[in-house]
Amino acid sequence: MALCTLCLATVATSNAQEYPNYEWKFVDDPGKAGWNVSSLAKLRRFLITNTGVTACMIIRNEKVIFSFGDVQENSLIASCRKSVLSILYGKYVKSGEINLDRSLKNLGVDDIGGLLSIEKEATVRDIISARSGVFHPASFPGDNLDEAPKRGSVKPGSYWLYSNWDFNLAGYIFEKETGKGIYDEVEHVLAGPLHMQDWDRSLQIKDGDTTKSVFQAYPLSLSARDMARIGQLMLNNGRWGMAQIIDESWIHEMLTARTQCTEINAHISDFRNTDYRFGYGYMWWIWQNTDDSRFNGSYMALGNMGQCIAVFPAVNVVIVYKTKPVYERETPFDARFKILSLAIGSLK
Repeated sequence: MALCTLCLATVATSNAQEYPNYEWKFVDDPGKAGWNVSSLAKLRRFLITNTGVTACMIIRNEKVIFSFGDVQENSLIASCRKSVLSILYGKYVKSGEINLDRSLKNLGVDDIGGLLSIEKEATVRDIISARSGVFHPASFPGDNLDEAPKRGSVKPGSYWLYSNWDFNLAGYIFEKETGKGIYDEVEHVLAGPLHMQDWDRSLQIKDGDTTKSVFQAYPLSLSARDMARIGQLMLNNGRWGMAQIIDESWIHEMLTARTQCTEINAHISDFRNTDYRFGYGYMWWIWQNTDDSRFNGSYMALGNMGQCIAVFPAVNVVIVYKTKPVYERETPFDARFKILSLAIGSLK
C-alpha cells in the first residue's frame, strides 16, 4: 500500500537533496566498487542453503550493492521494533517530556499481581537498557525471562536481562509521557521523511496476552528496503539529506554500551561459551572486541527468527536481512551472524 496522504505531503515538501529519494539506486558493477563478486556469490548461496532468509540487502554509500529475495514484502521484524522505538525516544528526551531518571513509582506504573517495592525503583533509563531488575511475566514471547533470577533479588540497574516486560513497558511509557502513538510516530518521524516505499499503517497492530501483563507489545511490519532506510539514517547520525531527523547526540547516547558483552554472555545461554561479543545500549546491540577493523563501531537491531538491521560505520555499510515467520521459516542462530561476516568479508 502506498504512503498515506499525510506522508506523501511530507515527502512532497522535503528538500530535493534527500536520499535515496523514492527508489534505491543500484551499483552497476560491485567489483569495480570494491567488492569481491565471488564472495558475494558465496553469500547468496549461503542464504539459499543455510538460512531461512526471505530478503537481504547490502548498502554502501547510499547505493545497493547486493539484493536477495523479496525486498519489498512487508513482514514482522520481531525485536527490531525495540530499536525503532529507541530512535523515537530521542526527540522527547531532548524536550524533557520523557525523563529517563523517573522511577516506575513516580510514573505510577504497576502490573498484574502488583510490582514489588524494589521493582518500582527502576527508572526509565533502566527499562530501555534492559536493566530494570523487574522479572514480571511479559504479555508477548521472545525473550530470556526463563533465565531470570528470583523476583526482588536484584537492585534495579544492577542486572541485565533481555526481557519483553521491559521493552513493552518502554512502549507504554513512550505513549503515556508523549501522548503520541508509536505507530503514528513511526509514520510521521520515519516513514514519511525517509521516503519509505512500502510502509503500510494498517499492518501495525499491538499484541499480547493481557492476562499476563497489561503492557502489550507493538509488533512492527516493514520491508527489507525500508529497514535499510532506518539503517542508513543511523549511519548518517540521524541525518537524511539536508534534514536532521534524529538528534545526533541521541544517536550517540543510544549506542553507548550500558552493558558489556561479558555480562550479556553470562546471562544468555545462547551466547554462553561462544565467540559472540555484543554489548547493549538503549535497545541496540553493539559489537565489541572484534579483531576485524571493518566491525569497529558497528551495531545492530536484532529480531527473533532472523531479522537484522546492521550498521558498520567504519566502512559506510548497512546490511539488512529478514525471515518472514508466516512461511514457518527460521534462520538458525549461528547463521544470523555468519551472514554479516560473509557480507562484510566480501568488501575488499
